[in-house]
Amino acid sequence: MRNAADKILSPDRAAERRAAWREAGDTVVMTNGTFDLLHAGHVGYLEWSRNQGDRLLVGLNTDASIQRIKGEKRPLVAEPHRATLLAALECVDAVVLFDEDEPKDLIARLLPDILVKASDWSHYVSGRDIVEANGGEVRLAPMLEGVSTSTLLDKICRVFTGRPAELDPQKQRNG
Repeated sequence: MRNAADKILSPDRAAERRAAWREAGDTVVMTNGTFDLLHAGHVGYLEWSRNQGDRLLVGLNTDASIQRIKGEKRPLVAEPHRATLLAALECVDAVVLFDEDEPKDLIARLLPDILVKASDWSHYVSGRDIVEANGGEVRLAPMLEGVSTSTLLDKICRVFTGRPAELDPQKQRNG
């Protein structure tokens, strides 16, 4: 059995692993996200992503980058725990934290053969230009209808407070 901690890599170590996989002829897939409350939609998305190639690298936003994007109340799950949960999934071969708001620099460094984003991001895929300029491709993963972190947060808030979640990033920053 693979150990989750061994799959959480620095960008340097991930680049080394990527080079070894390339040398072995493996097709490397990469995706990224916050993965704040891991749910069945995430698992399906990651399994779909892994099935696009031989290896799956997951870029994971740091807590600081999530706070800049989603507000100071997020993430709900701290980065070491999010990284461990992702790394524990059999379909994930490596998890790499990144602190930028977008993973473009990490994508440029790791140059996946296939970059995957969820279909709700079809309007913009960070790193698309880099991957395609280097002979790779971008694929959009189908989403599990009705399953999302926002839906879970809203349900939790309604059940325990009787009020809907305030998911607007500006409200989260000011509230």
